[in-house]
Amino acid sequence: MTTQSIADRLVALCRQGQYEAAQNELYHADAESFEPNSPFVPYVKGLDAIKAKGEQFQSQIETFYGTEVSDPLVAGNYISCSISLDCDFKGHGRVDMREIALYEVKDGKIVKETFYY
Repeated sequence: MTTQSIADRLVALCRQGQYEAAQNELYHADAESFEPNSPFVPYVKGLDAIKAKGEQFQSQIETFYGTEVSDPLVAGNYISCSISLDCDFKGHGRVDMREIALYEVKDGKIVKETFYY
């Protein structure tokens, strides 16, 4: 797959809320995930750890109102898009979270994701 085709598939799956399907299909088994501003899990390595981090994040959501994912921007082996999430977090109330997601692709798989918010 080209970086553009990975980007298009990633965005299509994320827009449908199929994040784990995107990870299973598009991520390398040793992919890394960075969230530099996260007080909880700023770094994990490996697809299983990335999925566990996602499950932990989902468990914090009390009410989900919606999400938006922009069209992808591709430059070389990098993909970026903006993501917004509107939800109630347990104990924190409603949050309108906005971030830039940056993905690195190598040999047809996503090897790194970084979220800036």
